[in-house]
Amino acid sequence: IIGTERPENGSMYDENGKLHSLKMIDTTWYYWADCEEKYDSATIPYMVNEGKYSFFTKIVTQMVDKIINVPILKNAGASVTLCLKNLAFGAVTNTARLHKQLWAETCAEVNAFPPLRDKVVLNIVDGIKGCFNGGPGANPQFFCEYKTVLVGTDPVAVDRVGYDIVIKERIKRGVQKEDNPRGRIFMDLAQNLNLGIADLEKINWEKINLK
Repeated sequence: IIGTERPENGSMYDENGKLHSLKMIDTTWYYWADCEEKYDSATIPYMVNEGKYSFFTKIVTQMVDKIINVPILKNAGASVTLCLKNLAFGAVTNTARLHKQLWAETCAEVNAFPPLRDKVVLNIVDGIKGCFNGGPGANPQFFCEYKTVLVGTDPVAVDRVGYDIVIKERIKRGVQKEDNPRGRIFMDLAQNLNLGIADLEKINWEKINLK
């Protein structure tokens, strides 16, 4: 991860006691949310800062012109973490507070900022293997072979198609009995922000079988 690399001495701090990752955040671009959390010494190097601000990485604000987003097909409880979550929580600092209190809102709203909204040109979901339970962590007992790759320019639509695949797998395996609309809230919020299409019946998609 650019900005959190450990130099040869193994420390995430420079000779002045400052986090190396501070050099990689762009304080002119931020997501503000009225919640905060205190981090311990093991966590703060990855969160970068505390408080109510989550700053964007310079990778998306300054270093790249186009972004190709490559998440893995996996669940997060009775929902999924695919395109929108991969982008939102990967682009800003201070995310643990958002995970706990504003997960759906963050997935949608951070993607509405120009460094993501205007630069993401393609989303490729790796569903050759994925997980149907225990996600988004890697729990081998819940791995499965979806044998699927999802490709699209609309991250909301790709998430919606991927969501159906994962939820059907969870129902088939008895993890849950039926679809829970709460799992789709983040996609509905994203659609309301004109980031893409969350209505499955309105998505223009094509299935291609490869032998």
